[in-house]
Amino acid sequence: MTFRRPLIAANWKMNGNRELVQATATMLQSIDCPHEILICPPVIFLADFPKSTKYCLGAQNTSSEKAGAFTGEISADMIRAVGADYVILGHSERRSLYGETDATVLQKAQQAIAAGVTPIICFGETLSERQQEKTMWVLAQHLDAVYAAHPDLLARTVIAYEPVWAIGTGLTATPEQAQQVHAFIRQHLARIDQHAAAQVRILYGGSVNAENWQTLFSQPDIDGALVGGASLKPAEFAAICQMAKE
Repeated sequence: MTFRRPLIAANWKMNGNRELVQATATMLQSIDCPHEILICPPVIFLADFPKSTKYCLGAQNTSSEKAGAFTGEISADMIRAVGADYVILGHSERRSLYGETDATVLQKAQQAIAAGVTPIICFGETLSERQQEKTMWVLAQHLDAVYAAHPDLLARTVIAYEPVWAIGTGLTATPEQAQQVHAFIRQHLARIDQHAAAQVRILYGGSVNAENWQTLFSQPDIDGALVGGASLKPAEFAAICQMAKE
């Protein structure tokens, strides 16, 4: 059986302050966790985190351009320079609020990889798409748009399945629903690169908290979590990080 080291990632979104940085860093320093822990605060707080072997850092977005006259943008080289090892790309909020497409996500992923930053690429279906039983079709379209013509990216990225209907709503997929989708993602990607598909980490994101995470994490194809609101509570996030993969 292929071993994939679990990754527990915190997405603070547009939340947090220096007090939360300190509280989170202190809490994570105090725990023992066999998993990889990732904190993705607003980018201005990256440099405020003390260097630690207990966690790594990431950004929530990056530019699709390397440099130039792009007011307000931050490049992959820049986020790398302030400590980002990972970057979240294609989150449903970026897609719905700012019109990001798979083509945009692909450009950003290529910039990130060139800068030495690992992309966490998000995919998911809306409630109406799930109700119409289009989940797998929608995901296949997204996956092919990014990976079919660029199979080399598969070994250099992390994937996050985030059912759009479960983000910030308090709803979450059942463990069985999540496993079904994660298994489909892995099987679909195996058509592109069987070895890389077996190795790629697939995270679940969608109202993850300390109460529901253990049952989700017990599923064989769920390799970690993309945690939103619960990551703003240091004690709860630490509890999630310490849960074992059964």
